Amino acid sequence: MKLRSALRQYIDLKRSLGYRFCSEAVILTAFGKAMGATIELRRVRPASLRTYLDGQGPITRFWERKRTALRGFYRYAMARGWVARSPLPVAIPKMPPPFVPYIFSPAELRKLLEAVATIPPRCFSRTTLRTLLLLLYGAGLRISEALNLCDLDADLSAGVLTIRCSKFFKTRSVPIAPRLAALLSAYRGRRPSTRNRARRPFFLTRKDTPIRRGAIEGAFRALCRAAGIQRTDGARYQPRLHDLRHTFAVHRLIAAYRKGANVQRLLPLLSTYLGHADLAATQRYLTLTPELAQEAARRFERYAFCGGDRE
Repeated sequence: MKLRSALRQYIDLKRSLGYRFCSEAVILTAFGKAMGATIELRRVRPASLRTYLDGQGPITRFWERKRTALRGFYRYAMARGWVARSPLPVAIPKMPPPFVPYIFSPAELRKLLEAVATIPPRCFSRTTLRTLLLLLYGAGLRISEALNLCDLDADLSAGVLTIRCSKFFKTRSVPIAPRLAALLSAYRGRRPSTRNRARRPFFLTRKDTPIRRGAIEGAFRALCRAAGIQRTDGARYQPRLHDLRHTFAVHRLIAAYRKGANVQRLLPLLSTYLGHADLAATQRYLTLTPELAQEAARRFERYAFCGGDRE
């Protein structure tokens, strides 16, 4: 059997069972292209497979994602007798340390918004860019959720957004602050009206078409350069658009500490708000910044020495 045919059957099976299988399909399709269009499944050699896993440049954690996708495929192939054994390597190279997201300070967020006036986005207005940034930070949305938001899903009079079919096949309601709701309402009021307003995307290009994620991410990188915001810790990636979501989570936690709220009770609520599958996913978002560490230390000090709230 041809490798590409086997890969296609496996991908089709996974999707027929209800899995999205998007990133895995991309990995497996790239593997098939790397091995060649005519290669037989049984002819894939460990050395060739390892070359695909290693890729070019330093080893990243994507190596393990590729290995996991291929391990599932080869289990499928062995169960059907297409191959006798898996050519996947047994030894796993040393992985780099976990990625640490960039947490913007309030001053840096202000710089980003001020820098919007200095860059000319190609396909959408500066107002669209500024409004989108405020939504990502103010509601902690994923960029895909913001770009997929429709007019029908934005009940701004009630201050609630409906996020449909997000990362984990979930639909959730996201309450937003009155100021953010007013900002979104003003933005919507300035757009030209159309007959199909209910189902059209909330954010559109100048040509009234959906905004591509790559266009927004490119504009954000230009925005960071204009604002002079960059990582200085030697991390591989510069501040990303998705880091606004991480910043939202950390800032909410800092605000809770300062208000004297019960943080342990807040975390499950924050997890639900963000649309996470479990609390562990939310905890990975909570990068320990100096400001957060300081607020946590103050809470512990009150607990240890002043007989404060023990929850």
